[in-house]
Amino acid sequence: MTDTRPDPATGKGNISVHARIEGRVQGVWYRAWTVEEARKRDLTGWVRNRTDGTVEAVFCGPVDRVQSMIGACHEGPLHARVDRIHEEPALEDGFTGFEKRPTA
Repeated sequence: MTDTRPDPATGKGNISVHARIEGRVQGVWYRAWTVEEARKRDLTGWVRNRTDGTVEAVFCGPVDRVQSMIGACHEGPLHARVDRIHEEPALEDGFTGFEKRPTA
């Protein structure tokens, strides 16, 4: 039997992370960029703008790929300025793809 529990030290297993990105992240193509980057990494989940000016996302997949995505989110697309990313374990998973959702 294969152990699929997440192990951040080895990058093995799957995790789900809820991220809230603060800074100049709306009106700079951040959501579309996030969809492209998440799909390149074969992650599932979603991304959306929030009315408070942040971007919110859930990334699900192998530990190393989710960590790579979070790292990329710190940079963002060309005109973005990321000040801070809040991360916590996501309570949802089981997505079949990665999608852009409406503003919440």
